[in-house]
Amino acid sequence: MSIKFFNEQIDFLPENPQVLQKWITSVIESKGFDAGTINYIFCTDEYLFVLNQRFLNHDTYTDIITFDYTVDRVISGDIFISVDRVKDNATNYKKTFENELQRVMIHGILHLCGQEDKSESDNVEMHTQEDLYLQWLEK
Repeated sequence: MSIKFFNEQIDFLPENPQVLQKWITSVIESKGFDAGTINYIFCTDEYLFVLNQRFLNHDTYTDIITFDYTVDRVISGDIFISVDRVKDNATNYKKTFENELQRVMIHGILHLCGQEDKSESDNVEMHTQEDLYLQWLEK
């Protein structure tokens, strides 16, 4: 099990990595999975935009792209997060940067655990789960 934090083209890493690693692991285990190798890569809008074009054929900015390498019940993946987009979203949603960052981080984990967000009902369920797991971190 390995949850690591990296950066690309930006000088940013989250504070309290051990707390985040423990939280992420507890969420994964609560969903009935084991944590494998999970890499969070924090980057710029432009870096993530290029990945979005190259790998997903999307010509839009986004806050997160998750590459899923899960095998059986062992969650593994690379989770790319645009720090620029998280900052903007935090302002738009009237949240702290830290809260929005944690929401996006757990959003990626929920995708790796099989949660979708394409339909309206799936999107509502995704937000419900994000809110639930954010409360775990606040305790």
